[in-house]
Amino acid sequence: MKLLDWDRDERPREKLLRLGPGALGNAELLAIFISSGTPGTNAVEAAQALLSSAGGRLTELCKRTPKELMKARSVGPARAVTIAAALELGRRYFSEASAGPPVVTGPEDVVRLMLPLLKGLDHEECWVLYLNRSNHVTGRERLTSGTADATLIDPKFVLRGVIGHQAKAVILVHNHPSGSPRPGEADIRETQRLRQALKALDVKLFDHVILSDGAWYSFQDERCRPTERL
Repeated sequence: MKLLDWDRDERPREKLLRLGPGALGNAELLAIFISSGTPGTNAVEAAQALLSSAGGRLTELCKRTPKELMKARSVGPARAVTIAAALELGRRYFSEASAGPPVVTGPEDVVRLMLPLLKGLDHEECWVLYLNRSNHVTGRERLTSGTADATLIDPKFVLRGVIGHQAKAVILVHNHPSGSPRPGEADIRETQRLRQALKALDVKLFDHVILSDGAWYSFQDERCRPTERL
């Protein structure tokens, strides 16, 4: 059935205007971005099919590139870009602090801040957080985006950021898509190399946190913990 044949108050756009976005299911919200279906399939049905292909989970959908989204019926380049942009905005929203610059007192704060950006990725990314004397995060940037099991850290980029943000401490964060956050030899080596480079500017490497979807490891604590306990 076409959406135009639905009761007006039950159509996704009209329903959102009347009741707010919280009243819509995931498929209805996604249908607004899909906009229209194909012959025999309306936008809500197309959205339901797209969600079903991801096991009904938005976290799985977030892993897909625009090209992968385009494999679904009713999703062309423009819609794939729109959906990818909406999912990324949601990810970034939940990564922001509710008020003022985030304060880091321990690795748990780092995990809460960075997990929304790194959860569900199928490749490694390395990020750096810049802290002032009060441990407020004054800057955050992605250093590298690597392959499924590797990413390289160039200390020169971190040192430039330290100078630009006038940072007094740095936190390195990266993810392990493999599922285990335990550091490998390369992770340990890169951490030591960065720590030595920062000493030249009298800047502390506050921590290096490795995230997976279900757990995290802190070089500061030297142990793994499940994310569900946060």
